[in-house]
Amino acid sequence: MRFIGRKAELALLAKRLERVTASGSGVALAVRGRRQVGKSRLVQEFCDRSGVPYVFATATKGASPVEAVASFLSDLRESTLPAQPELIPELGTGSWPDAFRVLASVLPDRPSAVVLDEVPWLAEQDGLFDGALQTAWDRLLSAKPVLLLLLGSDLHMMERLTAYDRPFFGRADNLVLGPLNPADVGQALGLDAADAIDAHLVSGGLPGIIRSWPVGMPALDFLRQEAADPAAPVFSVPEAALMADFPGPDTSRRVLEAVGAGDRTHANIAATAGSREGALPSGTLSPLLRRLTLEKQILAVDEPLSAVPGKPTLYRVADSSLRLYLGILRVVQEQARRGRPEAGIRVIERRWTAWRGRAVEPLVRQSLELAALSGTLPWTDVEAVGGWWNRRFDPEVDLVGADRAPVAGTVFFAGSVKWLTSPFDGHDLAAVRRAVVQIPGYEPALTGLVVASLNGLGEDVEERSVDLLWGPEDVIGAWGG
Repeated sequence: MRFIGRKAELALLAKRLERVTASGSGVALAVRGRRQVGKSRLVQEFCDRSGVPYVFATATKGASPVEAVASFLSDLRESTLPAQPELIPELGTGSWPDAFRVLASVLPDRPSAVVLDEVPWLAEQDGLFDGALQTAWDRLLSAKPVLLLLLGSDLHMMERLTAYDRPFFGRADNLVLGPLNPADVGQALGLDAADAIDAHLVSGGLPGIIRSWPVGMPALDFLRQEAADPAAPVFSVPEAALMADFPGPDTSRRVLEAVGAGDRTHANIAATAGSREGALPSGTLSPLLRRLTLEKQILAVDEPLSAVPGKPTLYRVADSSLRLYLGILRVVQEQARRGRPEAGIRVIERRWTAWRGRAVEPLVRQSLELAALSGTLPWTDVEAVGGWWNRRFDPEVDLVGADRAPVAGTVFFAGSVKWLTSPFDGHDLAAVRRAVVQIPGYEPALTGLVVASLNGLGEDVEERSVDLLWGPEDVIGAWGG
């Protein structure tokens, strides 16, 4: 199974191991990221490349403390850490302090690695786990030349693991593992810039989907190919993530599905996620939205960016593969289960262009922000890129670049995203010029005009009419592609 990208993350792990080697003492690192983002695969690759003895122990959700400890000791016995595996005892007590003492006794004098995967499940099973880990680290493990890697998909619980009021506070560095970036996706799949962006939108940058993607195949062809297989990763990966976080059809899941179906405002989400009795009350919906954005981090929040505070706040599904699944592919998967892939393909072809046009906007904004921070844009003081809209969404401006967000001191540029087969033409130019002048902080003589277009400018638009044309190659190039 090929390993994709992650050069920076592998270098970071190698740096921590170098610190262990140089100091002769332990280093702990907490690695968190959403399910299927590739945490386990990254760490396994690192362990294989490093050549140091290691144990890789993965927790099982719902296992009792006795089962969890027994599984850990079994993994330890079969690992490359102990010189005499047969001497590792069987513990029937479910005691993590005893298990960590056994671990400390077999750690070699040379650098090694200990990986605990899905740590939140261990903490769920045993309320004393965090304290036992802290005590073992302080008294036994940190004095050894060991790299302790703590992995977890529950983002909130992993953040809590090293929070100031928790036992392991101050003892571990933190690494947040995001999806593969568009440049890595393009390189892995041998795609040009435009197709790499499409592939990133479809896969969400998740290795579990990308590994099933034939090299050189454009996104629409890939979706057509997979439409007959209801168990294909493009369906099963987001479906598994959905079921892991929302195993039952509760109110939280209805809220997420409303956002995935295209509802972006508080009022629209409340109406769609409500019941026969009416829309969800604000007292119910607001805490759920906070939980889904801050704790679960499954939703992202967009606020209008201008020189004055604005409303309304908009919500979107943060992972584009889950967004695609909720918006289009769940219907396609159901058609595949019924043996009707042709109907699923028609759904994809009918909805793809509109979905992509909206889904690409956050990616374009992120690429402009990265380019601004690296100093490659004409506006050197830009630090935030967003959009702007008023309460009526008339107009809605796709791009706003400013010195800070959500309330800017200076608006440096504004503009439009047109990610269609047709180029950005004179009609589009006239529309964006009418819209941007309504942005608070926009100054006609000073504020630049930016156009992000899949297919460049139309023949009726002169290049000097815009200050920056941002195309697929520019988007990919922001990530070093």
